[in-house]
Amino acid sequence: MQKFGVKNGPVDRRRLSDEDKEAYNKSGAYGERAKAVGRTRAYRGDRAYQGKRPVASTTSTPGTGGQGVGLGAQQERNREIGTNKRKSESFRPDMDNVYEDLYS
Repeated sequence: MQKFGVKNGPVDRRRLSDEDKEAYNKSGAYGERAKAVGRTRAYRGDRAYQGKRPVASTTSTPGTGGQGVGLGAQQERNREIGTNKRKSESFRPDMDNVYEDLYS
């Protein structure tokens, strides 16, 4: 297993005696050190990918900002609705307030 510059990489078990190898495997130290190397490789791989992937961006051209056709059309529609509402309310007869003397 390559250590990728990790200082606490796993010990090469081929050089250990059978006794030491058994103790090393049972202690869990090999697994911890192997995980450290794996985390480092994953981190470095992710950093390399993030550095090379294309940046999410959209191209913009001058003059496309501000109010577009959609917003202007919506505002015009709302003005028209308000005008029609005021016009229809003007045709209604004036009603006396039936509730003004209700509780007096």
